[in-house]
Amino acid sequence: MTRRRRPLLPGERAAILLALAVASGACHAQTQAYPVKPVRWVLGFPPGGITDIMTRILARHLAESVGQQVIVDNRPGGGGAIAASFVARAPADGYTLFTGTISTLATNVSTYAKLPYDPVKDYAPVTLTAVTPYLLVVHASLPVKSVSELIKLARARPQQITYATAGAGGGSHLATEMFRAMAGLELIHVPYKGAAPAMIDLLAGQVSMNFNQPPSTIPHLASGRIRVLAASGARRVASLPDVPTLAESGLPGYEATSWQGLLVPTGTPGAVVARLHKEIDSALRSPEMRDRLAAEGSEAVATSPQEFGKFIASEIAKWAKVVKEAGVKAE
Repeated sequence: MTRRRRPLLPGERAAILLALAVASGACHAQTQAYPVKPVRWVLGFPPGGITDIMTRILARHLAESVGQQVIVDNRPGGGGAIAASFVARAPADGYTLFTGTISTLATNVSTYAKLPYDPVKDYAPVTLTAVTPYLLVVHASLPVKSVSELIKLARARPQQITYATAGAGGGSHLATEMFRAMAGLELIHVPYKGAAPAMIDLLAGQVSMNFNQPPSTIPHLASGRIRVLAASGARRVASLPDVPTLAESGLPGYEATSWQGLLVPTGTPGAVVARLHKEIDSALRSPEMRDRLAAEGSEAVATSPQEFGKFIASEIAKWAKVVKEAGVKAE
């Protein structure tokens, strides 16, 4: 037998409504005042790289605009999984921010058998912040000066041309696998523990080619030991206007970029997400930011939270296909 609840008395009903109004008002006031204490901005990579540089520039701008300290917290390891897991379990109050990247939010889904976080369910996207293409470079001893010549040579020498990467399953590896598959080549993969040792061996001629980001590639071009053939993005790199894209070089539809964006734990109040989006969007559209990123070979990109969410989903699907066809597994 179902027990019927007695109707609320007028006084009880009024008390409940007052309590709800007070709670709502307090929450609203707290959101309006956000932030009222220091903010922690977490990323899964060590200091010095493009992800760290970008995060620190944005953190400085955010601190100046909201009047609170923004602490950059580098938590490298596990392909970014350590930082991603930390943020996924943090309070959803807007005081823990996360720089998500192509690896933590897209490629790790396919290259790792199991992740300690869900890149879609555990975070609320705020905005994409930057896109960085790779540069296809070869050692000067390789007798090629264009992508078409490289493809012709590689087809004539199957399983003889080596390519270096910053590690199995990483962005440079998958960018090369997409190139290899689209061009129909048989290349030999030589994985390294990071982009720096990969570049050292490329400069020494120990490997023939690699896909590397502009900041760690451009300084070496003047040495004459390596030659850049193409850029992997949809547009040419601003600081290398004479270098064509791979799509312009005979591989229409090719596009592979490293990217990063701002996210917060799922459940963060919408008003807080909107405030963060407003401040970071303003920074990304500033001439200072665009010029600084262009000097690093990157492009500042500002999107809505919804657009960033759709972008992440599309990247997960895109790289899952590459990983499956190439049989790639993270180290």
